[in-house]
This record gives sequence, structure tokens and C-alpha cells, in this order.
Amino acid sequence: MTRRPGRQKMYRQHIPMFLPTTIKEVRERGWDQLDVILFSGDAYIDHPAFGPAVVGRLLEAEGYRVAIVPQPNWRDDLRDFTKLGAPRLFFGISAGSMDSMVNHYTANLRLRHDDAYTPGGKAGFRPDYAVTVYAQILKRLYPHVPVVIGGIEASLRRLTHYDYWSDSLKPSVLVESGADLLIYGMGERVVQQVARAMRNGYNAKLLRKIRQVAFLADEAYVSRLDPDRTIRLHGYEECLRDKRAFGENFTVIETQSNLMEPETTLVEATGDRFVVVTPPNTTLTTEELDHSFDLPYERAPHPRYRGKGDIPAWEMIKFSVNIHRGCFGGCSFCTISAHQGKFINSRSERSILDEVRRIASMPGFRGYLSDVGAPSANMYRMGGRDKELCRRCRRPSCLHPKMCPNLDNDHRPLLALYEKIRAVKGIKKAFVGSGIRYDLFDDSPYLATVVKHHTSGRLKVAPEHTEDAVLKLMRKPPFALFEQLNADFQHICRREGLPYQLIPYFISSHPGCTERDMCSLSAKVLGKLHFNLEQVQDLTPTPMTLSSVMFYTGENPYTHEKVYVARSQEEKRRQKAYFFGERPAEKKEVPDRKGSKGVPAKASRPQSARPGDKAGAGKKATRELSAKTTSSKGERPGGSRTTRPIPGMHRKR
Repeated sequence: MTRRPGRQKMYRQHIPMFLPTTIKEVRERGWDQLDVILFSGDAYIDHPAFGPAVVGRLLEAEGYRVAIVPQPNWRDDLRDFTKLGAPRLFFGISAGSMDSMVNHYTANLRLRHDDAYTPGGKAGFRPDYAVTVYAQILKRLYPHVPVVIGGIEASLRRLTHYDYWSDSLKPSVLVESGADLLIYGMGERVVQQVARAMRNGYNAKLLRKIRQVAFLADEAYVSRLDPDRTIRLHGYEECLRDKRAFGENFTVIETQSNLMEPETTLVEATGDRFVVVTPPNTTLTTEELDHSFDLPYERAPHPRYRGKGDIPAWEMIKFSVNIHRGCFGGCSFCTISAHQGKFINSRSERSILDEVRRIASMPGFRGYLSDVGAPSANMYRMGGRDKELCRRCRRPSCLHPKMCPNLDNDHRPLLALYEKIRAVKGIKKAFVGSGIRYDLFDDSPYLATVVKHHTSGRLKVAPEHTEDAVLKLMRKPPFALFEQLNADFQHICRREGLPYQLIPYFISSHPGCTERDMCSLSAKVLGKLHFNLEQVQDLTPTPMTLSSVMFYTGENPYTHEKVYVARSQEEKRRQKAYFFGERPAEKKEVPDRKGSKGVPAKASRPQSARPGDKAGAGKKATRELSAKTTSSKGERPGGSRTTRPIPGMHRKR
């Protein structure tokens, strides 16, 4: 009892300085007004793995007064949206670390009963289409305060996109949300530029000069754009009429997003307005990325969540280290390159090792790093040898159909980093939990090193399928490479006396995949190789991926070749059944890859689980506000054709 006051005093002296989330916390800092208020669909975890925390800390480092409102209640009297008042500069909005619809619904459109980004894993703390719902509310309450949207949901919905959950094409999220500005991709550099442009009030002229943003404009503005640096995409209404037009848009968007030094502005008509997307920035420098990771994060959830249960996403990554961003794999179904970029942006060894030492000193750390990884674990410091060739490159993948001869896939820098991490005091084991690209292996002892020193007993890889035709559409390597990996893995384990397992991931119902293909997969993986599959996934077509475009259009937009699409839930169920060695009841007709003979697309929407109709959807709030706001390689996929105007498109004249 006598020591308790002393302990209290000591605790108060070391209160973590999280970004404020309440008016009380704002006043404790002596602030009378905030510059920026961030709204997020995730709980607030002050850690570089969570976008709102990164944005908040970056702006704080620039001298701005920033607060975060995590998971605001959009169903009640909206007090969470008004409790901090109006910011001096702008509101910032992110749906969170995932698209809210992916977060809410399974691939068969059933409502999930948990949310990894909420205390206790509880569902229902964010609405469907969170960016739109939050923005509509803020524009109604504060019509004169700029609203800036960003994060993965806004980024991948910046132009016309296929929305799997409504089974329809949707216009840019700018149109439905009423937001003033959209930041796409990794926004560190951009959000600082936006804040500087708004220091003296909202200035549309300055904001529209910033790279890597999108906004709505009128014909007068678009007519003044440089015709040599502008591509007009097919308009939203044209895409509604013609699926091929939508597919052609995608080839341009993907190509422009993957350029090393992009200079082209994209313009897409929607009604009598135009969505204008300025070219992306070049990749962050190592110094810029280090700065982002070196900011004074508390590396913990905000104290407001004490006693409310663990946050699963935090528990999964709190003892992990991200060593780089970006991925040049170009997988058709993946959003990583669309959001983080194709070119690898690596942290310095100094920054990574400093973070490892910080983790080693954290309470509860027992010596085991859960992951030393990245989007693809083994791309650290990789890139083209001849940068001039990279500047001219139009390929969406550096690995498909064959590894680019200009790619420097030297694993020695990564092996040297692993060795230095193993030498850090307090580190017993540093696991590699991220997926490894085995089609990237060189002649180094990388696989042997990972198996011996950095495997927890299970090594995860993602062949995704076994059949060449499907793998080609996925932009994944031939299955023979996985078979070789399996043989090498088993050899290393026998040599080292290690009882480890290789864990492959596979996908069912990808465009081009028929039931016959799944039967072949089952025979090869379960039969020939004797794997017991645990990690299986039915494809979810997410916005701005090649897979989602093929799912919607029924063809490869680069070649116009027709592809079979398993649209109905029955077709999807039958394909997934093969993962578990179950042979579905015989069908009279097994469709081929040329086109679907299954149930029409509308039959794939179960009446009991329509997005927007359940708790967590915010349908009522959205409806009430809507009236008040405006409504991985083929040579052909990588062809240079997409940098020129495509049929029906034209550069501004």
C-alpha cells in the first residue's frame, strides 16, 4: 500500500503519448483546435503497420495537431463525428487496413462474425463501404471542411470498378462519397504535400497539381490538360453498356500504375463530371521509408481498449518486422502491386535492426520474431540491373511467364540481414511467416537458410493451382517449380533432421478454372504429393485486379480471349470440395474454359446474406445521407500497347 502512490507517480510520468482520440486528450495537450482529424474503420493501434497511425505520426512530425477517431458510431446521433469539432485543415478518412466489404463478407457472401481489427475480434463496428458512409456524414455535418479519403478501399475504388458484393459496376468512390480529394497508393509523401497546400485554406488549384491524387472536375478543367500527357478512359456510363470498354480501361490503369516514371494523367467521365487521376509518385527513397518507420510509435493499441479483449490483427503482427514494400510478382488476384507499387522499396539495415531491438525490449517478448517479411518475403533490395530498361518496361510482372533477364534476384543482401537479426541480443528465433516466392530463387543457400534458421515448423508458399492454363491467367509459375521446391525442402529436412512441413496455398473458382481443373489439382496435390490441405481459398474478386475484371467480363482484357467463370455459389462450392478430396455429385456437363454454362450471375447472390442488409452495414445511415450528397507473366499482358490510346479512347485534343 505504501508503494502504490510512488508507482502511480512513476506511471504518470511515463504515460504513452498516443495521438489523442477524445476532447479530454486534446485538452491535456493544451490544444484549442486540431489541424487534421483522421477517421478510421480500425481500432487505433499506434504502429507502422496501420495506415492511420502512420499518417498521423507523419503529420505530427511536421508540426500539425492531429487526432484520430477510430471506429466512429455511424448509427446513433453521430456524436463521434462532432466530438472534436472541425479541424483547421481537413478531415482524413480510411476504411482501415482492409476494404470494408472484404472485411465483412466471405467469398460466398456470408456475413463474417468477427473482425480482426476490433477489440475482442467483435464484428459490427464499421459500416459496409466505410469510406463512403464516413465521408457522407462529414460532408453533411461540415459542408465547408475539406474531406480527404485514402487507404486501400479508396485507393482501389478511385475509378470505375467491379463491386463483387453488389454484382455491379460502381463509379469512382469520389462520386458516391462526396469527398473533395482522394490519395491513392502509399500516401506518406502525398499527405504531407496535401497538408502544406491547405495551410492557408482550401486551394483547389494547388491540390490539383499534386501527384498521386484524384478529384472531380468539370469539362473546362479537363480541356486545359496537356493532351500529350492525358489519356481519356472510357466513361462510367460507357463501361456500363460495354464490358469490353471496362476491360480496356483496366489495361491502361494497370500499365500506368506500374511505370517507373509515370507522367500521364487519367481522365474518366462520370455523368457531366470527370474523375481526374494524377500520375503516381516515384517510389519512396530508403531514407523516406526509414523516416516513416522510425517515428515515435507507441507500438501498442490505445489504452482506451484495456479490458475490451485482444485485437487479433495486433496480436498477429506485434512481434513482426516489415522489411520492404511493393511486389513485382503481378499476381492477377492480388492488390499489393496496385496499392504499394511494382518496384521494391527497401528499408535500411539500420532501421530494421533498430526496430528489432525495440521489439526485443517490449514487455511480453520471449525471443521469437513472428515474421521478418513483406508482401513477398524474399524481394528485399531487388530490382532491375539496368534502370533504363526498367523505365521502358510495360510488363505487369517481373516473374511471369519467365523471370525478367534484367532482374537482379540476388538473395545475399537478405541473407546478410537475416544473419544480423539472429545476432541481436534477445532474439532466439526470427521466423519468416510471409509467403516466399520460390520462382525467385537464385543459386544462394536461401532455402536452406530459411528452413534451418527461420522456420517455425511450417514453411508457407503459394502455388495457387496446378494447371498451366489457370496459372497463366493467375500470372503464377508452372506447378513443376513447386514440385521441385517440395523435393528440395524434403531433402533439406532429412539432411538437417527437421520434422518440418511445407504448407501450400491454393485458390478455387479463379476465372479460367473449371471443375475439371479442380479434379486435376486434387489428383496431383492430394493424390500424387499426399498433402493434407489446410489453407484453401475461394476467390474473392476485389476491385482493381485483373481477376475481378475477368470475373465480370468473362474474358482476358489483354487478349479478349473468353474465359470460363464459376459464378454461382453452387459452382464455387463444387470446386472447393475438391480441396478436401470430396468428389461432387456428377454433373451432366462440365464446362470448359471458353465460357460459363452454369447458373447466371444473379443466382450467386444468396437472399439471406445481401451486403448492406445486416448489422454492420449501415444501410439506414447511408440511405438517409445519400440524398444529401452526390451520389504474376505473359508478353501480351505486358505489351506496350496499353501506353497508347486504346480503341474508343483518345488523348485529349
